Amino acid sequence: MRQLILQIGLCIVFTTFLLTGCKVGSKYVQPELNEPVSFRGAWDADSTALALHTIVWRDFFNDTVLVALIDSGLVNNFDMRLALKNMEIANRNLRINKLGYLPSVEANLGTINKQFRSEDFYASPAAKWYAQKGEEPPQTLSTYQSQHSTGLEFSWEIDIWGKIANQKDALKADWLNTQEARNAVQTKLIADIASGYFNLLKLDAQIEVAKRNVRLNDSTLRMIKLQFEAGEITALALQQTESQRLVAASLVPDLEKAIIIQENALRLLVGEMPANIIRGNNLNNKLVNFNHDFSLGSPLEIIRNRPDIKSAEYDLIKANADANIAQLLRYPQLSLSAVFGVNAMLPKNWFNIPGALLGAVVGELTTPIFKNNKLKNKHEVAKIERDKSELIFQREVMEAVAEVSNTITTVDKQEEQLAFAQQRVTNSQLAVRNASLLFKSGYATYLEVITAQSNALKSELDLVELKQKQLNSFVALYRALGGGWK
Repeated sequence: MRQLILQIGLCIVFTTFLLTGCKVGSKYVQPELNEPVSFRGAWDADSTALALHTIVWRDFFNDTVLVALIDSGLVNNFDMRLALKNMEIANRNLRINKLGYLPSVEANLGTINKQFRSEDFYASPAAKWYAQKGEEPPQTLSTYQSQHSTGLEFSWEIDIWGKIANQKDALKADWLNTQEARNAVQTKLIADIASGYFNLLKLDAQIEVAKRNVRLNDSTLRMIKLQFEAGEITALALQQTESQRLVAASLVPDLEKAIIIQENALRLLVGEMPANIIRGNNLNNKLVNFNHDFSLGSPLEIIRNRPDIKSAEYDLIKANADANIAQLLRYPQLSLSAVFGVNAMLPKNWFNIPGALLGAVVGELTTPIFKNNKLKNKHEVAKIERDKSELIFQREVMEAVAEVSNTITTVDKQEEQLAFAQQRVTNSQLAVRNASLLFKSGYATYLEVITAQSNALKSELDLVELKQKQLNSFVALYRALGGGWK
């Protein structure tokens, strides 16, 4: 017994020494990204200005209805709930890996092993049978061997080269990746809900424009009918004026359909059944907290803040750990196992201590010698996969910088477009009034009247469309800079 305890102690000391040994493989180092100092097209901001991406999404949006919709979406949206489940799975896998440093212990609560033999057992008579029994072997089954045992079994794979440590790096990267995936789902969800809500407000504004133009066309049509009845104009004028009215009127049911579909889509995003949505504001209100006094930060900051970029980097960290694991599989592996318990041929002697005691300690050192070069090629494949992940990471950074630059340009140029569109609406509305006055005075034709009304309808619809696009561009810039998930 003393000798057994001594051997176990020596094994533990030796194992502790090995655990402090080297970790095979290359340590992860972030690759060179060559990001620019600033974004192309970025506006100048005071050095003390608040960075746009640091604004909490609740403070970024100024519409209470929209904020309530986003709140509901973050709790009930199915993609968000699935992302949280993925985080739980990754966390459990990480906990499993931590237990890999510990030996596994199994209890054998009771094993009965009985073997029977007959005349042709092992295809020939057993010599011991004749020595002990002195008779012919039986032709029917009889007990040949009996064992009754119970005890504890230990097994322990010693992490000589850091396989478990590299597995931990990979699983931790997976776990962090699920968090970034959840953040990415959140930023997309917030942007999608905001875009849907802004589209709903746009449809409200457009249907109001369409109805107003129908009323205006009704007034013009009444005037045209009076002149037709007086014989001052032909039936063609009446027909073309009626056609112009029908164009505006046909927009109303189409927009009503679009409103219902958009409301249902928003309800689906927030995890609710289809229903109407009460709007608190319109496109003329300040719906987002955005101005040019905000700082856009630097490309280095979006690398630290954008969930998709951080996720790509965690993929690279995992690929680096997988390459290390593939490398160390070509090295010797050490494992220890032990058994301690009782064993007896007869049940009555099972607990005859110390006669029935059983103990064994096994140390096993194995190394691959020849496996058809598979391990080497698997290692090379893992290194190539790591290189691919690095290229994907670098591509994500480059695309993100370009996306921010494109969105900055969109915000600036749409502001210019919005100013021109507003002037166009003002001019078209003035043209409608003048055309109506001139028509009543006989200085303009009915064609000039309906043309002015058609231009006014289109210019007002275009203005509403641009207002919605500008709001979406603010949200897109906020998201592109890495905001919306904190």
